Amino acid sequence: MSAATLSTPAAGDDARITLRGHLRHTGALVRRNLLWIRQDPESMADALLMPVIFTLLFVFVFGGSIGQALGGGQDQYVQYVIPGMIAMMSMTLSQGVGTGFSQDFNSGVMDRFRSLPIGRGSVLFAKISVELLRMLFATAVLMIVAVAVGFEITDWPGLFATVALSTAFASSIMWVFLTLGVILKNAQSVQAMGFLVLFPLQFGSSIFAPTTSMPGWLQAFTDYNPLSTLADAARGLMVGGPVAHDLWVTLGWSVAITAVMAPVAIHKFRTKS
Repeated sequence: MSAATLSTPAAGDDARITLRGHLRHTGALVRRNLLWIRQDPESMADALLMPVIFTLLFVFVFGGSIGQALGGGQDQYVQYVIPGMIAMMSMTLSQGVGTGFSQDFNSGVMDRFRSLPIGRGSVLFAKISVELLRMLFATAVLMIVAVAVGFEITDWPGLFATVALSTAFASSIMWVFLTLGVILKNAQSVQAMGFLVLFPLQFGSSIFAPTTSMPGWLQAFTDYNPLSTLADAARGLMVGGPVAHDLWVTLGWSVAITAVMAPVAIHKFRTKS
C-alpha cells in the first residue's frame, strides 16, 4: 500500500483530516488487514475452531449434569448455553486485536503507518473493524455447530439482536486490549494478561451454568459481571425470558468501557515512542 493510496491534503494531523479522509484511510487499512488474513489463513484458526471445540466440550461433557440441574437434560442445556457462548465469543476473540496490534509495533508496521499522511485513529478503527468481522465469522460457525447439536432457533430477530448486542460489547472490550497492545512489550504479554482478565469474567458468570448454586460472594461478583448480563440478555432474546434489565445494563457497560478506554488507547498510541 503506497503513500499515494492514503494521501490527503493534510499532513497526517488527525485534527486537519476530514471525516471523509478518515473513512477512506480506515477502509484502505481494513483492506490491508483482510489481505493479510487471506495470505495467512492460519490466523483464522481460533475463530474457526474455538466455537466448535467449546460447544462440543460443554454440551457433551457437562450438558447432561447441568441440564438435569436445569430441570431437563442435554437438550435443555443446549438451549441454555448457546446464547452464553455468543457472549463468550464477543470477549474471547476481542483479545486478538491487542496481540495483532503488538505484533504490528514489533514488526515495524506501525513505523510505516506513522510515516504516511493518514489519521492515527484510522489505524485503531481498522483493527477493530477487522476483529469484529472475525467475531461475526466465529458466531456464524458457532450457530452452525449449535444447530447440529440440537439448538432450536425459534426467534430469528432475537438472534440478530443478540449478535448486534454482542458486537457492541465486543467493540468496547477491544479498546481495553488495544491499550494493552500499546503498553505491553510483546504479543505474548498481551495474551497472558488477556487470559488473566478473561478467565475470571467468563467462568465467574452465567455463561456456562446458572449462578444460583454459587457461593454468595461469587454470586455478588456475577451480578456486576457484564458477561453475565450479556449472556442473560442473549437468552431472553433468543429463547425467551426477561430482557430489558440485562439489555440496558450491558449497553451501559459498553458505553462506559468505551468512554473510558477509547481515549486512553488513542492517547497511548499517539504518544508511544
